Amino acid sequence: MANYDVIIIGAGPGGYVCAIRCAQLGLKTAVVEGRETLGGTCLNVGCIPSKALLHATHSLHEAEHNFARMGLKGKSPSVDWAQMQAYKQEVVAQNTKGIEFLFKKNRIDWIKGWATIPAPGQVKVGEEVHKARRIVIATGSEPATIPGVEIDEERVVSSTGALSLPKVPKKMVVIGAGVIGLELGSVYARLGTQVTVVEYLDTITPGMDSDVQKTLQRILKKQGLTFILGAAVQKVTSTKTKAKVAYQLRKDSSEATLEADIVLVATGRKPFTGGLGLEALGVELTPRGQIRTDGHWATNIPGIYAIGDAIEGPMLAHKAEDEGIAVAEVLAGKAGHVNYAVIPSVIYTTPEVASVGLTEQELKEAGRAYKVGKFSFMGNARAKAVFQGEGFVKIIADAETDRILGAHIIGPAAGDMIHEICVAMEFGAAAQDVALTCHAHPTYSEAVREAALACGDGAIHA
Repeated sequence: MANYDVIIIGAGPGGYVCAIRCAQLGLKTAVVEGRETLGGTCLNVGCIPSKALLHATHSLHEAEHNFARMGLKGKSPSVDWAQMQAYKQEVVAQNTKGIEFLFKKNRIDWIKGWATIPAPGQVKVGEEVHKARRIVIATGSEPATIPGVEIDEERVVSSTGALSLPKVPKKMVVIGAGVIGLELGSVYARLGTQVTVVEYLDTITPGMDSDVQKTLQRILKKQGLTFILGAAVQKVTSTKTKAKVAYQLRKDSSEATLEADIVLVATGRKPFTGGLGLEALGVELTPRGQIRTDGHWATNIPGIYAIGDAIEGPMLAHKAEDEGIAVAEVLAGKAGHVNYAVIPSVIYTTPEVASVGLTEQELKEAGRAYKVGKFSFMGNARAKAVFQGEGFVKIIADAETDRILGAHIIGPAAGDMIHEICVAMEFGAAAQDVALTCHAHPTYSEAVREAALACGDGAIHA
């Protein structure tokens, strides 16, 4: 048994980043992780493997639909699902081994197993109790379901099961039109699966900009996805070969069923804190089961902190990473800080969707005066050259000060382009500041400048 300055429970993006920063700041650090590999949900069964499949199937789509237009002629590639799965696992392994290397480089101990906290300052793993001046809970989240729907990871699957299906299904029903449902639905639609998305609300991607919602739904419909909105799923029943989804339309209470080979439950995630012993410790939770923390990520129990999906806020890997760095700095006596107003979110469909800051709806509800600058990728030469002219950049600025309040992008490389606006917002920039900044030609990012110009006298290429 060793004594540590910090023990972090969980080696996902929040936990491992927190550990590295703690070690950099001179704190003796250990991480408890029960998986066979580091990286948590994101690297093992989330962000990274899904991006590998999205890339592979986007390449297939390009070969089937756009290669001939570019003079690349020949037989379209066939799908070797086993090889695609092997490629996905190779990508995962490269990333998880990279974190192991970083742990060794920074002299971070990996305590393998599942943790409980018998008392403040103590972490029990198996039969061993390890002591620490501070404990950081970074246990992440797990898939959530709804009443009447039981996940078996065979016929009715979570995102984890959907990443490793034994074969490509002919029909799939996706319950939930959020990020996970749309990304994985896109993967299978490109592979030839008939995908139907059932969503309780009347729009896809709840909370996103309404213009983005409408445009993305229209594009995904063209890609083969079918949407049933305003539908409450009542139950899912499964046999050895099929599953049936019973739902009720909210507008008229009419009922219907869908049959599928696979049902993907993508109704969100919930904090994964079971088994830690939080109730016995008296750790305060929110009504949604999240760990309640103060402005410095401390719980109500002295010496115990929490970050990432286990606490309130958007369940995003980069949010957890920022909190991990910030809490490490707090533990080292520094001033850790996270600007929650400037945390981007991305959907990795094709086209990508990215947003940061406030939406028009939020500003209207708050009664704030604002202006909008919008530019279509149809006016962007680079986007048109790669068959991605659909979509737009939308910048929202304060009507009086011109300060950027938010941005919403649907188009090629949106997840990368959004960071220009993130940096601008972090510095309190006006739309005019972006408009006056020279952007290289031909790039997708020119659309960001054009949208900023549209907040003033007008875009040049519109």
